[in-house]
Amino acid sequence: MKLLVVEDDDLLRHHISYQLGSEDYRVHTAPDAREALFLVDQYPLDAAIIDLGLPGMDGLDLIRKLREQSRTFPILILTARGNWQDKVSGLEAGADDYLVKPFQFEELKARLNALIRRSSGFSQPKIKAGHFTLDLSRHQVWAGEQLLELTAYEYKILEYLMRHGQQVISKRQLVDELYDDEGRDSNVLEVLVGRLRKKLEATGVENPIDTIRGQGYLFTLTCS
Repeated sequence: MKLLVVEDDDLLRHHISYQLGSEDYRVHTAPDAREALFLVDQYPLDAAIIDLGLPGMDGLDLIRKLREQSRTFPILILTARGNWQDKVSGLEAGADDYLVKPFQFEELKARLNALIRRSSGFSQPKIKAGHFTLDLSRHQVWAGEQLLELTAYEYKILEYLMRHGQQVISKRQLVDELYDDEGRDSNVLEVLVGRLRKKLEATGVENPIDTIRGQGYLFTLTCS
């Protein structure tokens, strides 16, 4: 999952980025709206966390600008403002949820995960497909009552494919999802996908991940 954190408080921005990074999110950060707009143009994002009290263009105007640009990723606003009018203004500007400072990181993570699940079409913290159950909170995959032993990269691949079930996902999309740097060999991805496919097929499911020649990969089971 790729996130953008826009917060002018250096310490808080670093803390949020570090904590989310330790949860396997890929986090881009910006201290103001100008840099945030630049990053949005450079990277595909799954969600954004935006502080309302930004210098220059404030958080409300930034959110309006993003929505005017047809940026549809979910937005969680952070505010130190306690009155209800500011929360309503943030939501009316195009945000999807809010969190009042100070906050506990666990609440931030829970709200963020809920927004991402809903934006992907899933309201529950688990995705089910056939006899597979992917637990988004624990980063675990079950085949019936059997817990599958997947590596971190195998889990990330499966989660991304299941979130985008019935869509052909290119190798470039998966490489960008897995790695921070550029120039990764797609042959490594092919090995990881092949290894993951074997583990899934060993549970009795035939061809859960289909290779679409010249296009990418397709998770063939219907997800709910």
